[in-house]
Amino acid sequence: MTYSMVAHDPQTGELGVAIHSHFFGVGRIAGWARAGVGAVVTQAAAEKAHGPDGLDLLAAGRSPREAIDALMEGDPGRAHRQLAMVAPGGGAAAYTGEACLAQRGHRTRDHVSAQGNMLVSGRAWDAMVEAYAGSGGDLAERLVAALDAAEATGGDARGVQSASLLVVGGPRTERAWDGVLVDVRVDDHPDPLPELRRLVGLNRFYDRLLDMLKEPGLLTGPATADPQRVERALDDLAAGERLLGANQEATMWRGVLLARTGQIDAGAAALRDALARRPELDGYLRQMSAAGDLAPEALPPAGT
Repeated sequence: MTYSMVAHDPQTGELGVAIHSHFFGVGRIAGWARAGVGAVVTQAAAEKAHGPDGLDLLAAGRSPREAIDALMEGDPGRAHRQLAMVAPGGGAAAYTGEACLAQRGHRTRDHVSAQGNMLVSGRAWDAMVEAYAGSGGDLAERLVAALDAAEATGGDARGVQSASLLVVGGPRTERAWDGVLVDVRVDDHPDPLPELRRLVGLNRFYDRLLDMLKEPGLLTGPATADPQRVERALDDLAAGERLLGANQEATMWRGVLLARTGQIDAGAAALRDALARRPELDGYLRQMSAAGDLAPEALPPAGT
């Protein structure tokens, strides 16, 4: 009832799992990954425990093949399971139980495994591997391209409903949240894959915005950012405006940054645009001004 891919990028060390299904919220059940350890997908009659248990086995030094064999050996429902794993240095491995519903199967290569069950076409897993290998971009973009390729073969026999993408970094970390690079889910949608791709774009922008907010002297505190950092930030915020449409987030911060770097008229124009969409921001911007983070002349007169 699902198709998926787990992958490891040997150049960056990143690990990821991408899934699409006609099942509600497939990402909360099927996809698991841990930075520097591996990625796991559990599907068909999914056993959720195989996700964290599989990662624990990989973290303890088992290869994906050994971890899958250990889990299946102790699983009385293994005939109905589909399970795949990938790990740095350990390659990829997969298992498809004989009772999984057709079309069912999987395809593994050194750093990737694609698998599916209850699909329209038995070409889906090969199409995913080919699309992943032939696409550009980072790991997240290649994984989404693989999902698109599987859907082009017919996808889930029951239709579409949910999708998810989880990508983690290469280095192991004691703080699991530090290793998560992308974690987006579409739990219930009439066209999940385009929506997943849109969310990946939003994820990139908001990660960048968070970095800007934490960067000393850029959007808060004394305006000490050098011109190159400012120009890069303005370009990224302008791209964010195109991505967000009516959402004022990028517009507001672009206005703030312009005003903080002496471009008062341009900053004031952007802030007026943001306030036209979200008048409630007026109080927040005036607090910024009172704190010395925003020139008061960039704000419209109170009450307007």
